[in-house]
Amino acid sequence: MIAVLYGVLILTGVIIGVTGLSDIVLYNIVDERLRIVKQQLAIKIKDPEQLNRAVEELKQEFIRAYDLDKPWYARIPRVIYQIMILDLGTSRSTLSFSGSNKVVDIILERLPNTVLMVTTAVLISSLVGLVVGLWSASRVGSFLDRSTSLISAISYSLPTWWFGMVVILIFAYELRLFPSGGMTTPGLTTTDPITRFLDLLWHLFLPVLTLFVALVGSWIYVTRSIVISITKEDFIVVGRAKGLPERVIRNRYLLRNSAPPILTNMILGLAGSITGAILTEAIFNWPGMGSLYYNAILSADINMILALTYIYTLVYVVARFILEILYVVLDPRVRY
Repeated sequence: MIAVLYGVLILTGVIIGVTGLSDIVLYNIVDERLRIVKQQLAIKIKDPEQLNRAVEELKQEFIRAYDLDKPWYARIPRVIYQIMILDLGTSRSTLSFSGSNKVVDIILERLPNTVLMVTTAVLISSLVGLVVGLWSASRVGSFLDRSTSLISAISYSLPTWWFGMVVILIFAYELRLFPSGGMTTPGLTTTDPITRFLDLLWHLFLPVLTLFVALVGSWIYVTRSIVISITKEDFIVVGRAKGLPERVIRNRYLLRNSAPPILTNMILGLAGSITGAILTEAIFNWPGMGSLYYNAILSADINMILALTYIYTLVYVVARFILEILYVVLDPRVRY
């Protein structure tokens, strides 16, 4: 997994070097530093020509400092290091809530928002899908099983953007029970943490409900399919032929062998939730990672795109590493 991460970093460095993106990123950093220094020098140097000469000298020093006077392949180690520590300068189109335009500050502010909305919805839908899927798989062919399969199919095919607008129309505009978007109530000035937390939950309900309804069907269907396929294995048939209690078969044989593929979907789903939900965040005006990525693409914010891409890769590698450990715990065959 570590080799994969380093491979992705090296490949990213080569790609942005060959395509000239590294020049764009570094020149953006140089221009931003020059802008700040020029504002400071303008206070001391009143002569415009002298000021321009001083700025030009500083620019040449910055160019040499960032190795912009060298070919792109000589800068690969520096570019890879900058990507790893998210030192990619400033964003050209986005500011953090505190007014900073540094890429790392913006991402660290948006990431908890995405975890709060998308990851919460994925976690709840996966747990509900796990319980309902197991229950449905134990009653294959029954009326309730067929009903559950129909509901899961409808949920899986439901567009989140459409359902989100329907939810807003009903609960926000018709019933006026929940706000239509945002994270906090405009004008809320109280510093009471309980009040602010309850207000956040009030704004969080509709987007989480939208994602839950749209995702729970796929979790139910996947869990049901995995469990049904395991019940057809020989060791299940032999266990029942030996007269083992159904509870023992379910807990010791069925769930133990169904856990690895179910856990794989769950862990990777939680890791994927870090990327955000672009349409849902846009509909509910939720400042998360999805909307941040979308705005970065629209404005061609190279610094932000590279940083987000690296974070998504890092999260995937960490998720795979966790799965490798859990496989050893859940499946004794892996240990051998």
